[in-house]
Amino acid sequence: MGKKQVMVPVNEVDLTEVKYVPEKFEAPHLTGFWFKLFVKVMEAPLIGSLITSHLKQKNGMTEILKNTVIPEVPMFIPQFPLQDPEPGVVCLEEDGKPEERVDLALKCLPHYDPSSSWNSGSGEPFRFRYWKIRDYGYAYRSKFTTPSMFISAIEVLNDKQPSAPLLISFDPKEVRRQAAASTQRFEEGIPLSILDGILIAVKDDIDCFPHPSKGGSTWFHEVRQVNIDAVSVSRLRSSGAILVGKTNMHEFGMGTTGNNPNYGTPGNPHNPKRYTGGSSSGSAAIVASGLCSAALGTDGGGSIRIPASLCGVVGLKTTFGRTDLTGSLWEAGTVTIAGPITATVEDAILVYAAILGSSPADRIPLNPSLPCLPDLSSNESSNILGSLTLGKYTKWFNDVSSTDITDKCEDVLNQLFHLHGCKTTEIVIPELRELRTAHTVTFGSESLCLLNPDCEDGKGVRLTNDTRTNLALFRSFAASDYVSVQRLRRRIMYYHMEIFKKVDVIVTPTTGMTAPEIPESALEVGETNLQVVASLMQFAITANILGLPAISVPIGYDKQGLPIGLQLIGRPWCEATILRLASVIEEFSAEYRKKPMEFYDILKVK
Repeated sequence: MGKKQVMVPVNEVDLTEVKYVPEKFEAPHLTGFWFKLFVKVMEAPLIGSLITSHLKQKNGMTEILKNTVIPEVPMFIPQFPLQDPEPGVVCLEEDGKPEERVDLALKCLPHYDPSSSWNSGSGEPFRFRYWKIRDYGYAYRSKFTTPSMFISAIEVLNDKQPSAPLLISFDPKEVRRQAAASTQRFEEGIPLSILDGILIAVKDDIDCFPHPSKGGSTWFHEVRQVNIDAVSVSRLRSSGAILVGKTNMHEFGMGTTGNNPNYGTPGNPHNPKRYTGGSSSGSAAIVASGLCSAALGTDGGGSIRIPASLCGVVGLKTTFGRTDLTGSLWEAGTVTIAGPITATVEDAILVYAAILGSSPADRIPLNPSLPCLPDLSSNESSNILGSLTLGKYTKWFNDVSSTDITDKCEDVLNQLFHLHGCKTTEIVIPELRELRTAHTVTFGSESLCLLNPDCEDGKGVRLTNDTRTNLALFRSFAASDYVSVQRLRRRIMYYHMEIFKKVDVIVTPTTGMTAPEIPESALEVGETNLQVVASLMQFAITANILGLPAISVPIGYDKQGLPIGLQLIGRPWCEATILRLASVIEEFSAEYRKKPMEFYDILKVK
């Protein structure tokens, strides 16, 4: 008796009474023998259910899921109100050819000056900077190099790090074939687009024929065959990109560190003893190390933005429904979306232009507008920036592990105001703990739906300990829990749509901490550390449960030299606004960019 609570209808909530509760997750941190034992206990019929029940109660999930009346109607997929058109944009045709969209995106970029990248033809940049896709295009057209000349660099690296490969599926013969075809097109003067000859890797949960899609596991290719490219991959291939192979990842995306005992855990290029972040770990690391200009990832809980932030590169999550997930493990999900991880914002714009295009109409919310890109070549861009209002929830913004993170993020906001007139205003976001629960139950239920039939068929024992622990928790969710969190989803969407009536972009750190250390004992059997998971995900999951566009852009480093990212969350369908803002942030943060400890300058021209 006395446990029942009734939520006030969302439109009657008094925001002045909202109190921020610091991010906290109570659960054991285990590796090695004790982790293996814990997994067996978690999977035991009686004691396992007692442990999961205790964990849910300690972390407020039971109170939300079992004891609370939520008056809103469930929202099973993100649904958005109509949005005002963005100013200063160029619209793209979703049904057009990918290479034509890429060419239009190219015209949206600022004028390309080769002298800003090349020092008197020596190939040495004036300061450390990543080579951009346009730099490669210039090198190909100027005959400094050819696509075929880069393949050996990929082969050498993959052979050099067999214990922790960035690519877990790599076919040198297939890559050479693609490179030879691209080289011939340049020789004939008919490249397909600016992406022709560009090395792009693909996360292991997105189909890229002839590679298997294992989701970072050892067995999923045995039950699911790959016969064609995923839609996003086929669009990149149509644009001439060289698809180098499948990148390492946290098994089935069920973690944010990138730990993978199956193939080895990739080290962060800025410090190999630190995690890359996940689950798109190999995708972020291969871009940060300079080996690929871009990689495709999937983002179900910050899985693009988290590793991008920890590795010091750019990660873009689009609005739910903006890119087609057909041909990925998550094509039936409601929180996951495919997107690019790139070295620079302009590269993200080019890759995004290639892969965009709606999912099947029966699975997406109403999309009333064409996808748009910011016209960065226009003189109006500065005026548009000055009209933007940024929303910041200070107590949430400051809830991080180190003041290094908030100090860097505050510096960026101050520069945006002084250089471009972007105003920052205080906002309040209620029910952040409820948001975390909604994401956990939704993503967990969708993951369980994907894997349960094969687990029941005996494959579950071949999963990593980390995945098995998560699935044990996910199995404890009832059908009523799923409906309850979809009611919460509608409430949280209401709060954010009200906020977006006052601001254009919500700004947060991308993660609550920089790259965590990799425990030696975690390399062989994995680890469970839900405190770290919660800290890495705390700012990212909003965009997933609500389907909003978001981008992480690197802005500097902490005192240990580890990258820090700033996250920009935009209105539904307003990718152009966050890309425009990210571009100027990148511009004035460039002088602080450092060369990673593990970096391969494959475009260095002799």
